Amino acid sequence: MSRAEIVRRARAVELLVFDVDGVLTDGGLYYDENGQYAKRFDVQDGLGIKAAQAVGLHIGVITGLDSKAVANRVNELEIDEYVAGRVEKSTAFEALCERHGVAPYQAAYVGDDWVDIGPMRMAGLPMAVPNAQPEVLQVAAHVLSRPGGRGAVREAIRLVLFCKGCLDGELESWRKGMALAKAASRRLNR
Repeated sequence: MSRAEIVRRARAVELLVFDVDGVLTDGGLYYDENGQYAKRFDVQDGLGIKAAQAVGLHIGVITGLDSKAVANRVNELEIDEYVAGRVEKSTAFEALCERHGVAPYQAAYVGDDWVDIGPMRMAGLPMAVPNAQPEVLQVAAHVLSRPGGRGAVREAIRLVLFCKGCLDGELESWRKGMALAKAASRRLNR
């Protein structure tokens, strides 16, 4: 797909939907001696999600597993939509689009494995992490350079914000917010 076509599709995006294992996380399951498992999330991905929300984009997460760790992270980031325990993701993706009044061509979907192919085929901007399964890479309009759990979500969001012309403005908002926070801290510490 041409760069111009990717830009055109990214400009239309109003809803960003992410898989969890292999996209929001590195795909690893870390088990402790009691059989409980944990997941690792990238803090930069979280800030990217907050930036997307700040410009009015909706965020959705669809995952095949039902994990308390994921539910906690989704809740912490105030993500609009969380669908857990769904291996068949196409109907969940359609429902997310309907709930937000977004046509599938106005949605981006980032996946890595076979269960993501259905919604990726429906999305206007299907993206994949670089270590995705070969069949997923074939469906992707854009392959990210960062792996899952290591900045892929942030990269996808940056692409959409850049193409929509929002990236510089959002960065400036964060800079101003940090400057105000530092000034307030200095006043409190006097």
